[in-house]
Amino acid sequence: MRPIRTWLTDMDGVLVREEDPIPGATDFIAALQAASVPFLLLTNNSIYTPRDLRVRLLRSGIDVPEESIWTSALATAQFLHDQRPGGSAYVVGEAGLTTALHDIGYVMTEREPDYVVLGETRTYSFESITRAIRLINAGARFIATNPDASGPSPQGMLPATGSVAALISTATGRSPYFIGKPNPLMMRSALNRIEAHSETTAMIGDRMDTDIISGLEAGMRTILVSTGSTHPDHVERFPYRPTMVVNSIADVVPMVSAREGEA
Repeated sequence: MRPIRTWLTDMDGVLVREEDPIPGATDFIAALQAASVPFLLLTNNSIYTPRDLRVRLLRSGIDVPEESIWTSALATAQFLHDQRPGGSAYVVGEAGLTTALHDIGYVMTEREPDYVVLGETRTYSFESITRAIRLINAGARFIATNPDASGPSPQGMLPATGSVAALISTATGRSPYFIGKPNPLMMRSALNRIEAHSETTAMIGDRMDTDIISGLEAGMRTILVSTGSTHPDHVERFPYRPTMVVNSIADVVPMVSAREGEA
């Protein structure tokens, strides 16, 4: 195998758990920066801007520049810019998504938008969902940032983009195009962002059904850490396998330091 020259990694379950850093996360980022290795942190969460996420990581003791964070909101904005530059959208989401769309020159509107774009929010309203349904029925194209059905909160599980997308799909008979993981499109947009090649890039994740499969389908080597959603005992239940299973991100640090590709 060719040496690993660039790295992509999920955030939650790999580097942090809620607000707590996972042991080895700080050392992993420090090793990448010391070796001047290109990398991106990936997240399906579209609520926050890269600046917001940088501050969150700093509070956990992990120092990552904004430009090294790639969200499903940014990937969605990139996709829309490539498909229909200078278009318009009705957005159900928060600052991470609206900021990304504004930055590519999109107009936010409720009047005959090109797209209805559904993202993550803590305040899904019946009014906004109803408006999205009516606009889709009127001809707007349906895009969703990610298919995650639920997400965590300090109070317990919350419905996420995938659940609300299912509601809208049931009402309209129209399925959205999901941009985030496990769509390998998000991986390829991340590779393009850092001018990397899939054959020399590794994807680190904690979920077989999003991180690992999207990395695999994008042609990358994949590393599953055991600190998140997928327990190592469950790997054999899937029809595909990661290149490597490790206990935590701490086990990946020597690979970066040695600049080796034995993943």
